[in-house]
Amino acid sequence: MATVNVPEIFGSLVFNDDVMKERLPKQTYKELKACINEGRTMPVEVAQQVASAMKTWAVQHGATHFTHWFQPMTGFTAEKHDSFISPVGDGKVIMDFSGKELIRSEPDASSFPNGGIRSTFEARGYTAWDPTSYAFIKENTLCIPSVFYSYTGQVLDKKTPLLRSIQAMDKEAMRIINLFGNPTGAKHVSSSVGGEQEYFLIDRDLYNTREDLKLTGRTLFGAKPPKGQEKEDHYFGVIKPTVKEFMEDLDEELWKLGVYSKTEHNEVAPSQHELAPIYCDTNLGTDQNQLIMETMKTVAQRHNLACLLHEKPFAGVNGSGKHNNWSVTTDTGVNLFSPGKDPADNPQFLVFLAAVVKGVDEYQDLLRVSAASPGNDHRLGGSEAPPAIVSMYLGDELGAMEEALAKHETVEKTKSQIADTGVEVIPNFKKDTTDRNRTSPFAFTGNKFEFRMLGSAMSLADPNTVLNTILAEELGEFADKLEGASDVDKAAKELAADVFAKHSRIIFNGDGYTDEWVVEAEKRGLSNLRTCADAYPAYIADKNVKLFEKHNIFSKEELTSRYEIGLENYCKTLHIEALTMTEMVKKDIYPAVLEYMGTIAENITKKKAISDTLPCESETTLLTSLSTLADSLMKKCEALETALVSAEDIADIQEQANFYRDTVFVAMQEMRAVADELETLTAKDYWPFPTYSDLLYSVV
Repeated sequence: MATVNVPEIFGSLVFNDDVMKERLPKQTYKELKACINEGRTMPVEVAQQVASAMKTWAVQHGATHFTHWFQPMTGFTAEKHDSFISPVGDGKVIMDFSGKELIRSEPDASSFPNGGIRSTFEARGYTAWDPTSYAFIKENTLCIPSVFYSYTGQVLDKKTPLLRSIQAMDKEAMRIINLFGNPTGAKHVSSSVGGEQEYFLIDRDLYNTREDLKLTGRTLFGAKPPKGQEKEDHYFGVIKPTVKEFMEDLDEELWKLGVYSKTEHNEVAPSQHELAPIYCDTNLGTDQNQLIMETMKTVAQRHNLACLLHEKPFAGVNGSGKHNNWSVTTDTGVNLFSPGKDPADNPQFLVFLAAVVKGVDEYQDLLRVSAASPGNDHRLGGSEAPPAIVSMYLGDELGAMEEALAKHETVEKTKSQIADTGVEVIPNFKKDTTDRNRTSPFAFTGNKFEFRMLGSAMSLADPNTVLNTILAEELGEFADKLEGASDVDKAAKELAADVFAKHSRIIFNGDGYTDEWVVEAEKRGLSNLRTCADAYPAYIADKNVKLFEKHNIFSKEELTSRYEIGLENYCKTLHIEALTMTEMVKKDIYPAVLEYMGTIAENITKKKAISDTLPCESETTLLTSLSTLADSLMKKCEALETALVSAEDIADIQEQANFYRDTVFVAMQEMRAVADELETLTAKDYWPFPTYSDLLYSVV
């Protein structure tokens, strides 16, 4: 690969601030930034000048089309492309792009998930430009980040609620900052996010032979390979040449798009890897994570690889997550989650910490549902990812401080410890004041919180919408109490101590993977929403509806739609997986086993024809095992098909989801167990598709 001048290419396909400064008239640029910073509606003439400059820049970079790039409730992105051409007579065209086209477009709203908000005949929907996220060029198309809503104004996307939550959090956080004198003169508070993205890479030719991978994103069959991740030799191991070439290509594409792709390494499971970007604004970071996932798949194809973003593509080895690193910062650069040298004597930090503790405890169900997906159900609680129980890890220093304040005891300062390797040439260094807990779903990691429940294929929008909203709610409540205090610092410390005392149940610094924690969490009254069917009702719980309506994030109707969309997606996902399984059994696995059985039977017959004394015990035993299992497989297949018919007859979406969870999924697992055992007994030449060993060790 040729040497890349990273500073030169970085952001070269982004209509960013530097490009706008260069190409827009000074007054237009000034007015545009004022509208963004102050939340004002953009004048038409400003939009027209921005559109003209954006079009000229895009065309110069090879773009022929534009699209409003939006994020419907599918969890993916959507695009409707229009060319820049405009007729001028005599069969000629010019490249044109108006302010009206920049600001708004009209895709079909009824064909996207809407949870009953829109009927099929009510098709009109709108996308509208989000000027707070930069436009960019992808595959010769100018992509304009946009929101998506219905003709009657209901939210149909993931970006709009995220933007609303950022506004709500900004408003309430500034109330708190102003109470403490606002020494830096901050005007706004925003959240930042860094989404660590895990994924698998496998050989594309092998991928194309697996119907389950192509249709569902995960392997529905597969016996455990002789070697998985037991030797722990893949994590941070030497990156294989093919993977390294992919990563280099991926970095270059992402850097052009202004994505701060920073860290890359092998993950725990064979063929599993991770990419981590540098923090940025939550809205921009959410958009960029969608771009990361799209680009990974595109770049993988160039290298004859398949990028698997499913949370659990392979049973028996670690699945993939997306760690959501979340912090809150003023526009003057103050991280409000930074404890400072003496956190116990930092009242502003204590208020923000207490707000997070109280919010996570009171809205643990919302955090859980924000990380709910059919794929993630396979991963959570699997001794590789946090359990489905939401808890917080504060670490030794803050944990001790929280406990002391809750008991109104003196807080002892934690002294820094020195790490001494015992090797003279290596200098000693200060250790962090606390360890890291990789089993915690929501861990404090120095000056941010790491929400580790997210699945690898999920959007960052949902969890950050919830985090921003619950922080806004608690900060608003705290501000109401503190604004009348004569001594704000004293009142803040007392408030924090009271919160820590009342909500200590949510704090757990131990091993979240153990069965003992499940028992302990139940004693504490923490929820354990194991599946999507259990989690999605949180959207329509009264307290959560009141929360979102209060801060103008969602209406009750919009929350109900998300509840129904989530359950429908859960049912449809399991239905597709079950149908794929029955098809693979009937068309691939069962015929292959029958063919192998025929070969064995033929060998037995030939041996007996030569001599009745030739031993056939091993062949007979194998044939008997295969025949018994094959018969069981078809009975399990029939049972699964019967369950699917019953599922379709259930009208109530919650009851249907419960049936898929309790009956259909169980039948799927039972059928898979038989098929996987058959794989271990069937000769490799007869097995109809690549095994786990083939797939997990296919990339060199």
